[in-house]
Amino acid sequence: MKFLQTPIPDLLVAEPEPRGDDRGFFARAFCREEVAAAGVADTAVLQINDSFSARKGTLRGMHYQLPPSAETKMVRCIRGALWDVALDLRPASATFGQWHGVELTADNRRMLIVPRGFAHGFMTLTDDTEMLYFVTAAYDPERERGVRWNDPRFGIRWPMEPVVISEKDAGQRDFDPDWHLP
Repeated sequence: MKFLQTPIPDLLVAEPEPRGDDRGFFARAFCREEVAAAGVADTAVLQINDSFSARKGTLRGMHYQLPPSAETKMVRCIRGALWDVALDLRPASATFGQWHGVELTADNRRMLIVPRGFAHGFMTLTDDTEMLYFVTAAYDPERERGVRWNDPRFGIRWPMEPVVISEKDAGQRDFDPDWHLP
């Protein structure tokens, strides 16, 4: 695997390095040792989640969990295409409040590695988009938080207006450090 640094420290894009021949190719989708060597502190995957969205323009996010249930997410699109976004909510970070988006597709096989302390969300760019994401902590509804996808404080630029969004995601509250941060 090769790792690309984004403008936000610790937020990485992983690209497979396929080894191919006339049969096709082989590539690692995840290697704990390589991910750790790239500087990711939390690599103990506890769950692999599968998310399918039927319609282009479906927006899910921006989700995260507070400590001690904070999680690292490793996100990969396995069908279709999506715009994947991570928002730095680490209070001591020099990039607090900054976001970065990456197009993940079944064809480019890229993976976004979203560290603890970041909110995460995505928008589908095609119908019938499916993603897998590896997470390092179990879902904890008591520590679940969300940032509104269009909170003006952060100015996340999405590729289009959402066509489908849950009431929960559309109704997330404005950012409030007392509620959103540990």
